[in-house]
Amino acid sequence: MAYNNIVTDTKGAVGIIRLDRPKALNALCAELFEELADALDKFEADENIGAVVLTGSDKAFAAGADILEMQPKTYMDVYKSDFLSQNSERLSTFRKPVIAAVAGYALGGGCELAMMCDFILAADNAQFGQPEIKLGTIPGLGGTQRLTRAVGKAKAMEMCLTGRMMGAEEAESSGLVSRIVPLNDLMDEAIKVAGEIADLSQPIVMMCKESVNKAYETTLREGIMFERRLFHSTFSTEDQKEGMSAFAEKRTPEFKNR
Repeated sequence: MAYNNIVTDTKGAVGIIRLDRPKALNALCAELFEELADALDKFEADENIGAVVLTGSDKAFAAGADILEMQPKTYMDVYKSDFLSQNSERLSTFRKPVIAAVAGYALGGGCELAMMCDFILAADNAQFGQPEIKLGTIPGLGGTQRLTRAVGKAKAMEMCLTGRMMGAEEAESSGLVSRIVPLNDLMDEAIKVAGEIADLSQPIVMMCKESVNKAYETTLREGIMFERRLFHSTFSTEDQKEGMSAFAEKRTPEFKNR
């Protein structure tokens, strides 16, 4: 598939996806989601890729969904086509770790897309928000759900009801982003962290990601049991044997992703 709205690259074992609609501040359209899903499919199938970085431009990660694409649609248009369902949640089913490297605006669908990633590294100029209420609608890509889980009801409710933007420092202190990085260092740091993850055992990394995500979807007792069984299953892998042997022998492990 030829891409018109994204650019892909690789750096060692790290896949890079850059949203690339500069004239629209990387607004999310149906074609972009189709291309993003295709790129994720390719990176997931590539055994040489261990982690992915998703980013935009210095000015905007993504400034929202494409309003011009949505404006003429009727209720029957969006309901019958299940608008926003096709391809838009592909990130949430991607098994390898994805780091969102967010600079500038991450608003509406852009904020929601960033929250679908496993964690967010934010540039010091990042701005997050769910301003859909100002357009007479509400978030439709999980904003009311993921934002509430990330920052709590009070702050999520305020942001969704007022459209107020949250800067990088507030986003970090609220738990929305893992940490803040100077804008000029953002991509280098994101690729470095992704590379460190990619150097680990791929199946063990995927198990760890799956277990952390389970915490959002189940009770503590069920989550602990899920984690425990995955932990037990790691003892059937060659990489667990190699990792513990390397520790005992005081050497660097050589994981084979088996």
